[in-house]
Amino acid sequence: MMRTKAISLVSTAALVLSVAACGGGEDSDSVTVTMWGGQAQEAHVKSYFTPWAKEADVSIRQDSPTDYAKLDAQVKSGKVSWGLAEVEPNYAKSACDAGKLEKLPERVVEAAQKAEIDPAQMNDCAIPILQYTFSIAYNTDKFGDKHPTNWAEFFDTKAFPGKRGFWKYVTGGIFEAALLADGVAPDELYPLDLDRAFRKLDSIKDDIVWYDTGDQQIQLVASGEAPLVQAWNGRVTQAAKAGEPVANEYGQNLISYDQIVIPKGYKNAELAQDWMVWFLENPQAQADDVTASGYGPASPQAVELVPADVQPDVAGGAEVNEQSAALMNYDYWAENYDEVTKRFNTWIAK
Repeated sequence: MMRTKAISLVSTAALVLSVAACGGGEDSDSVTVTMWGGQAQEAHVKSYFTPWAKEADVSIRQDSPTDYAKLDAQVKSGKVSWGLAEVEPNYAKSACDAGKLEKLPERVVEAAQKAEIDPAQMNDCAIPILQYTFSIAYNTDKFGDKHPTNWAEFFDTKAFPGKRGFWKYVTGGIFEAALLADGVAPDELYPLDLDRAFRKLDSIKDDIVWYDTGDQQIQLVASGEAPLVQAWNGRVTQAAKAGEPVANEYGQNLISYDQIVIPKGYKNAELAQDWMVWFLENPQAQADDVTASGYGPASPQAVELVPADVQPDVAGGAEVNEQSAALMNYDYWAENYDEVTKRFNTWIAK
């Protein structure tokens, strides 16, 4: 299943960012970057791909959105066109274990250590590319200063009337939120007690509105159709800047992250690994992306470079982390994704 984090992508055709390729043929001096698309991808490319490409005298090609079936098919056929792909950690773990991804060379691992990357956000094939949280997004016109500040209150439809928006995706934090709302201690979340989580979800099932994309997420909360939504904090931050009546509540937020990987057999893998090292060694580029995209940086060193007025909304920053309930456990999800997805879809259909 592919996540749709893109804002609205008109075409998935590859785009070419022409950046000084005079040092050789474009095929040997280019890297194709595949991400989720939309404004976030535009921001990422501008912040930390374009500067590297200019320094390295190479070209960046783009494709979107990430599609795991396409990535798998490329590797299986031996015709790999994607060089750097933004993926979810549960996929990265499964694909790495299955030999579908290039292993990280020592120079990338060392750069990650120097950048103080959280080892829990890495695996043998992947480094983190950004951080975000599953926060409580609320409609400021409806709730103002009196809004839910934890998941128990989020699930309390009597004290806080209105529909609840959830991502229709098992790794979207819905089960973790349900268990926290039911009183499970944050350090006892995993392995998830699914029976207990579904019972808690049953208590508000009639009030749930599902979303599939970031656009739908913001439309739900901004319009008031679902004045409370479990959301990606970066999208809410950007919508609030654009004047929408939305805000993030970070009480018991769940920290998540995306990773970037190199599909197995990509012929310019060493060049793609060069970018990984550059990215890890350039916290300013990561900080620039925070301001541009609303997503948190991979490295804690970058947080210090983010403007002070932006830091309260930075996933990975002290103000958000201090309120966090847990880091999403994607090793659990790599092992249980298929089974839980089947049960989830059956539950929704009832």
